[in-house]
Parts: sequence; C-alpha cells; structure tokens
Amino acid sequence: MTSTRIFRGLNRREQVGWVCGLTPVQALSCVALATPVVWAASNGRFGDAAVLLLVCGLFAVLVVVPVRGRPACRWLWHFVLYQVGLVRGWSTWQSKASAGVPVDPDEPDLPGVLQRFEFPDGPLYRDRGRVCLIHDTSEGRWGATARLTHTGVGMLSDEQCDQLASRLGTLLLSLGHRDVVDRLSLVVRTVPDDGTDYQLWRGEHTARDAPRLSRAVTDELDDVVGVASVRHEAFVTVSGPEDKLRRPAAAAGGGVAGRALALYRVLDGVEDPLKALGVQTVHWLNGAGMAEALRTGFNPAARASLTATHRHGAGGLEKAAAGPTEAPPPTPRAYTHDGFTTVSYTALMPESGTVFGSLGPLLAVRTPGERRTVAIHYEVLDARRAHRQVRSNRFRSTVLRSWKAGEGFTTTAADDREAAGARTQERAVAAGHSLVRFSVAASVTVPNGWNVEDHAARLENDASGRFRLLRMDLAQDSTFAVACLPIGLGLPRNRRGLS
Repeated sequence: MTSTRIFRGLNRREQVGWVCGLTPVQALSCVALATPVVWAASNGRFGDAAVLLLVCGLFAVLVVVPVRGRPACRWLWHFVLYQVGLVRGWSTWQSKASAGVPVDPDEPDLPGVLQRFEFPDGPLYRDRGRVCLIHDTSEGRWGATARLTHTGVGMLSDEQCDQLASRLGTLLLSLGHRDVVDRLSLVVRTVPDDGTDYQLWRGEHTARDAPRLSRAVTDELDDVVGVASVRHEAFVTVSGPEDKLRRPAAAAGGGVAGRALALYRVLDGVEDPLKALGVQTVHWLNGAGMAEALRTGFNPAARASLTATHRHGAGGLEKAAAGPTEAPPPTPRAYTHDGFTTVSYTALMPESGTVFGSLGPLLAVRTPGERRTVAIHYEVLDARRAHRQVRSNRFRSTVLRSWKAGEGFTTTAADDREAAGARTQERAVAAGHSLVRFSVAASVTVPNGWNVEDHAARLENDASGRFRLLRMDLAQDSTFAVACLPIGLGLPRNRRGLS
C-alpha cells in the first residue's frame, strides 16, 4: 500500500535576508539610520542622541517590521498611492460603450492593470480556427489560453492523486526543456448555475402531451435542486517571454503571426500531457472566446445571456465588450465590478507540506449564488537559473550555520529544515529536475447586496488548518485579475505580494 505523497518546502521565500533576516537594502537602511545616533552619542550630545534614537528607531521599525506579508514602510507607500488614486480618479472605471464613446470592436476596453494587455488574433491553428494571443506589453510576454473540460479530483483515491501529481511534474519538466514557453497558469472558477442551459434544453425536448402531474413534479424538483447547482470551468494559459520567442518568431516570418506560429508548435506538445492529467477536451480560445472568459470573470451573471445568444446562432462576443460596464473605486479590502463584489487572497503553503488536490475546499461553495476561484501560476526556471538558485540557497544556509556555530549559537529547527531542503533541492536539480516558482490566489465573489465579509470569512474558514490566506488589501483590483481572469498574470519578476 502506497503512502500519500506530501509536497514540502513549498513556502521558501525567493529573497531571504542574509543579515539577521534582513535584506541588504533593509540592513543598509538600518546602518544609515543608526549613524546619526552613534555620531551624536560619540560627541557627548546625549539629549540629541535620545531624540534621534526615537525618530530613527521609528523609521527603522517601518523598514524592518513586516505586517501581513509587507514591511510597514511598503504599507505606507501603498496607502499613499491608493489615496492619490482616489483623489485623482485613477481607480474609477466606466467602459467607453456605456459612456457613449465610439469603440473599436476588436480593441478590448479593460480597467486597471489589464490595460497593459493586448489580444491580437493569430493565424489559423490547424483546423481549429484562429487563436487569440495574450500580449503582456509590460513584461514582454506572449501566451494563449484554453478552456478545459475536466471531471475533477474530488472522488479520486490517494494513489490516483499521486499519479496525477507525478504527471503534473512531468508536464512542468517538459516546459523547462522547451525554449519558447516557461509559464503555465491554471484558473478554476465555480459558476453559479441559474438554470439557463437546462431551461433551454427542456424547452426544446419537453413533450407537449406529458401528464400534468409529471410536469408538476419536474417543476418542483427544479425549484429544490436547481437553486443549489454549481458548475466549474477551468482554463489553462501557456506563455513565454519575448526574448525566447524573438528568434523562432523571426524564422517564422516575424510580427504577431511569427510569434503565434512559434507558440502553436508548443501548444501541440501541451495537449497530450494535459489529457494525461484527466482533461477530456482542450479548446484554445479565439477572440470571442477570450472576450467571454473575461466578461464572465467580471460578471458571472453574463453567462446566461451569452448561452442564450449561442443557442440562437448569433456571433460571439466582441472584444470591446470583454470588460466590465463600470467599476467604482475599490475599497481597501474588496473590489466592486458590474454589480458584484470580490475579495481576493494569496494562499501561502504550510511548512508541514501539502498533498495534491488540497486546494479543493477553497472551491466549495457554501451559499447558492456565490462564486469561488482558485488560480495556480507556475514558472519553470531554466537549467542555468535553477543551478544558480540552488547554489545560492545552499551557500547561504551553510554560511549561516557555520557563523552560528563559530559564535556559539545553537541552530534552530528552522535552520536545520532550511539546510536540509537546500541540499535536497540541489540534488534534485543536479539529477535533471526543474526548479519551479509558483503562486496561488483565491477569491470569492457575491452580488453587491450581500455581506461580502461573511463569505470571505467562510473562505478563510475553509482554508484554516490547510493554508494561510493573506488578504491583499489596497490591491484588490489587481489581485482580482490574478485570481479570476485566465490571462497568465500572477507571477512578478521577484517575489512581492503573491507567493
């Protein structure tokens, strides 16, 4: 009988302080703040030294002391930016169409951080039509998104989950060996089922001469069971940086078409590993499909009208209608959009480790009508970056342990775990495995009239004992895009808020 595979060491910080847990910038700041105090005391001006100690000590606390994942000075800076945005009106959003401004149907009209994205259509992809590309103009990344059909992992045994975990590792390892893409993002959203699909199907298939009692029983079952129905939709986004795409894109003709063709070669090799994970269908989104994925992310209720439109054979949604109609200035702890309110978190993995499928409870809807999302973003480091990273981790842990031993200090259990993890990681990379950066984000969305804090508390309760949810205050609009929209946004170049 096999034991459940536990994944440990997932909460390792990318930027760990060398000097008493401080980063070089923090250490230099503390030295600079201590200099005037020492100077005044050395000159015998003890009164001035006491005043300077009070002032400089306050600034040192702001620089050093972390508060919910961010240093106090960064909280202060983010609060200032938030207030400036409110005063200047930067955080207020209204779509051009609702304001009566002419729009280009092929130009997305999106708020906030999404304005840096472009969504050009690539050339034909085999016999599946055109694929919508995702161009992050800020980070210089190109990607594509697919809608997945998956039965879920809730009913699988531990052995089956271990097999899927191994296959996921194989998929990530294969990405690390490719020269074009290095990131894979998975977004799973629950969809409150309002019964539109069923009602349309029933209207087409109901027998007109059915007995009245049978119709009454069916209607009663619809009222009781249909209210609590929940669907799930899953998306996967594959992306690569411009510097890796430039050469194969130039060989394929250059421009958007060249980058699309370079990505298409990778998409062919991604579908089979995804199907090995239990995915039944992989449908790469075109422009209309991407617009619908973004639109339903902002407005879950829009899915009913989109479904009815498709039933009547109308065309897909235009890109200009992908965003929200309006979004008032976000509060520090929530984001309001198109009559809905969302609270978003980043999930920190436990030091004790986790198992495959452990994020499932975060998608367990507790109240009919609410929506939950979980997004996992992976970045596979190339061999050079991975070797450099593991050598740095091992060197830092060795130096720290040697220094403590030389000074007569006892190493802590955390030091031992850090050193053991660094050695294990180095051996794994030397054996040909990849090093993966990742981030996890979760959110809950409810209609505006509901008390969103109650639903946020239920989400936190579902994570209790498994993960630590860190609420992204003052950045709820940006974190919404990370947690709810399948565009591959979610991994900064260096670890900041999300991990």
